[in-house]
Amino acid sequence: MSINLFSLEGKKIAFSGATGVLGTTMALHLAEQGAHLLILGRTKSKVDELVAEIKSASGKAWPYYADVTDEVGLEKVAQKIKEEHGYVDVLINAAGGNMPGAVITPTQNFLDLNTESLKKVIDLNYLGTVLPTKALLPLMLEKGKGNILNISSMAASRPMTRVMGYASAKAAIDNLTKFLSVELATKHGPDFRVNAIAPGFFLTEQNRALLTEPDGSLTQRGNQIKTHTPMNRFGKPEDLLGALQWLCSDASAFVTGTIIPVDGGFSAYSGV
Repeated sequence: MSINLFSLEGKKIAFSGATGVLGTTMALHLAEQGAHLLILGRTKSKVDELVAEIKSASGKAWPYYADVTDEVGLEKVAQKIKEEHGYVDVLINAAGGNMPGAVITPTQNFLDLNTESLKKVIDLNYLGTVLPTKALLPLMLEKGKGNILNISSMAASRPMTRVMGYASAKAAIDNLTKFLSVELATKHGPDFRVNAIAPGFFLTEQNRALLTEPDGSLTQRGNQIKTHTPMNRFGKPEDLLGALQWLCSDASAFVTGTIIPVDGGFSAYSGV
């Protein structure tokens, strides 16, 4: 009898940040593969819309509402998930984003940085990963097994112009991923894993204006990125699904503390 190492059938996957462009594609795929999706988000309408879309495709999903930076709200959600599902197999921390005040444009310098915006970006990306993990880890400890998947970025390992706040926060995600992989495995056993996916450049609503002109042509920055990507294109949401399936499944049972680039070769290219 053969075993499908990549099977996600029946796995209970809590997923924050699932309502964005990349998150939605990932969530729909996981549900199609038989996972039970516990969709966590702060905007009720967006969460409900995604849950309805999953269900309309014969998938299984449940809505939960909380801001990933609200520790009290997350604890309430964790309690509700415990009552309704008992445990969680996988936690995907995909909530994140940027904002204009934490960006330093070509016409600005470091002194123009907006400190409040910087704090919000770090809270959203870093605390927005720490706090859901803290709230939902007990639901893994009860089962004696757990798998956490964080979403990093190419900006974490290769500091880029402009996106200072976002890049700093994602660098912290890489460090947290490695720290937690050691922390959980050494204190709770080898069945606890923590990894991250580091997407390269994907066209999303957040960065579309940065990478493309209103007519769809590439901006100077968009051109720079494309020419530094050996595959000579931006990523498509579907490009994440192979790494996602592998890291969420038992096929990666001996993989922890890794940051997997899905970047078309961007991180391997020196520019010459």
